Amino acid sequence: MAEKNMVMDVHEVPKISKWLIFSIQHLFAMFGATILVPALTELPPAVALVSSGTGTLAYLLITKGKVPAYLGSSFAFIYPVQMAMLSAESGIPGAMVGSFLAGLVYGLLALLIGAFGLNWLMKILPPVVVGPVIVVIGLGLAPTAIDMAMNYQGEYSGTHFSVAIVTLAITVIGSLFFKGFFGLIPILIGIIGGYLFGLMRGIVDTSGVEASWSAIANASSIGEFFGAIFLVPDFVVPFVHYSPFDVISWEIAAIMVPVAAVTIAEHIGDQMVLSKVAGRNFIKNPGLHRSILGDGVATVIASCLGGPPNTTYGENIGVLAITRVFSVFVIAGAAVLAILFGFVGIITAMIASIPSAVMGGVSILLFGIIASSGLRMLIDNQVDLGEKRNLIVSSVILVIGIGGALIKFDVGDVSIEIAGMALATIIGIILNLILPGKESGFGNGNMFQTDEVIEAATDEK
Repeated sequence: MAEKNMVMDVHEVPKISKWLIFSIQHLFAMFGATILVPALTELPPAVALVSSGTGTLAYLLITKGKVPAYLGSSFAFIYPVQMAMLSAESGIPGAMVGSFLAGLVYGLLALLIGAFGLNWLMKILPPVVVGPVIVVIGLGLAPTAIDMAMNYQGEYSGTHFSVAIVTLAITVIGSLFFKGFFGLIPILIGIIGGYLFGLMRGIVDTSGVEASWSAIANASSIGEFFGAIFLVPDFVVPFVHYSPFDVISWEIAAIMVPVAAVTIAEHIGDQMVLSKVAGRNFIKNPGLHRSILGDGVATVIASCLGGPPNTTYGENIGVLAITRVFSVFVIAGAAVLAILFGFVGIITAMIASIPSAVMGGVSILLFGIIASSGLRMLIDNQVDLGEKRNLIVSSVILVIGIGGALIKFDVGDVSIEIAGMALATIIGIILNLILPGKESGFGNGNMFQTDEVIEAATDEK
C-alpha cells in the first residue's frame, strides 16, 4: 500500500507543542461518546476515561506500537451491561464479570486466528449476520434515548424534551456544516450546547461543580489545593470491592459473551478502514490476532477497574484521515490525558451534572447512526436481500433482537436466560450456517471476502 500524503508516520515523535495539540484533538474526538456510555449505564464517567486510556496504552503495547488506534467505551455493550447489572441484582460487579468474560473471548479468538487464519471467522460472521445485528444494537437502544430525552423522573417533561431537541439540533448542524477540527467533535459540541441551554432552562444541577470550585478556592495549603483538584475515581476492583465468584453466573455469561461476536466483526472493519487510511496493511503487520488481543485486553482492564468495555473508535480514524498524522505517540498522549482527566475532580463533577435530557438528545442521533451503520454494511457489501435465505436470516435477527425475544432454561439449580441481541446473534449465526447458499451472505462487495485479507491474516502467524 502506498503512503497518502502522510504528515507524520506511525513511529514519528512529534515536537512537544504539536504533540499536545494533536493528542488533545484525539481526546476531544472520543470524549463525547466515551462519557455517554457510562452515563447511560450508570457507570462512573471518570472510570471510563481512565479505563479507555489504560486500555489504549495496553493496545499499543500488544500491537508493538504499529497501529495508531484509540479505544473508547463500546456502544454495543450498553444494553448487555444494563441487563447484566439487573441480573440477580448483581449491579456493577455483575456487569464487570460479564465484561471480563467477553474480553476472554477476544483472547481465545486471537489465538485461533493466529493459528488458523481468518477465513473460518468470516464464514461465521458474514455481512448478512453482522449488519442486521448492528441494526438491532441501535434500534434496541432507541427507547432508552427517547426516555432520557422526553421524561423526567418517569413523567413527560416538555422542558427536558426541548433541551433534548436543541441538543440534537446542534449536534446535527455540527455534523453537517462544521469543518476542520470542529467537524470532528460534533458530539462534544452538541453536549456543550445542550448543557448551556439546559442551564438557561434551569434543569442543570450545578451543586457538585460549585462544591468542587469552592473546595479549590478555599484551600488553605498546597496539599489541600491539589487534594481538591485531584480525586480518585470510584473504581470497582475485583477481590477488593467484591468477589467475582459470588457474582459470576451462566445468565451473565449468556448476556455478555455473544456481544463479542458483533464487536469483533466491527473491529475487523475498523482495521480494514484504518489500513486504507494509513496506507498500511495492519491486518498483516502486526496481524489481526494482535489487534483483537489488544482489544480484548483493554476490555479486561476496564472490567477490573469498573469501566465499560472498550473498542476501537471510528471518530479517531476520522481524525487520522483528515490530519494525516498517524503517530502512535500522539495516540499514547491522548490516552495519558484521558487518564489524567479521570482524576480531575472538577471535570468529573461537570460530567455528572450533565442532564439526562442532553444525553438523550445526543443519543437519538448516535443510536440511529449505529442502526444505519448496519444497513450500510449490507449496502457496501452488496448483500442481495432478494435472495430468500438472506431475507430470512436478516428478518429473523431483526425481529428477535428488537422484539426482545428470550429463551429461559434451567441447568440444575441455575436458571439461564438468553435475550435480545445475544439471542438474535446466536440464531443469526446458526441460520447462516445451516441454510443453503452461504456465499450470497457475503454479498458482492469486498469488505469480508477479499483474498488479501484472508491471506494477510494467515501469513502473519
